Amino acid sequence: MTTTFRTATEADTALILQFIRALADYEHVLDQVVATEDLLREFLFRQQRAEVVFALENGAEVGFALYFYNFPAFLGRPGLYIEDLFVKPEFRGHGYGKALLQKLAQTAVERGCGRLEWNCMNWNRPSIEFYRSMGARPLNDRTYYRIDGETLTNLAAQLR
Repeated sequence: MTTTFRTATEADTALILQFIRALADYEHVLDQVVATEDLLREFLFRQQRAEVVFALENGAEVGFALYFYNFPAFLGRPGLYIEDLFVKPEFRGHGYGKALLQKLAQTAVERGCGRLEWNCMNWNRPSIEFYRSMGARPLNDRTYYRIDGETLTNLAAQLR
């Protein structure tokens, strides 16, 4: 199998949303998806806040990764952060996830990034085992925190 890739364009907005919904469904959080085609179009393509790459089999999209840059200050250069990586269930176990990670690693190296990072749900044993098989190691010395929704709005409003 030779995996090919292509970078998403604005014409792929509906397809990107389909992949996001499929991932959310797999993670049992479909009810949390508030993304719309208009939002994706604005922030992915007009403001270029993130990028998407597709893995292809015979020209058809079988997986995707959505990523953006972070800036690890201690490294003094950008890192590449994978927000979402998803392979359609019927194509799992055929090397597409590995190929996507390899493609993102190649992108990170070519663009001078110092590291490649992502997170994974603690219950997702198949993915955790897959990531470990690729040489990834969990960061046990930190916990991710999140502020969103009304809490985010309220926190922002407190600065006067």
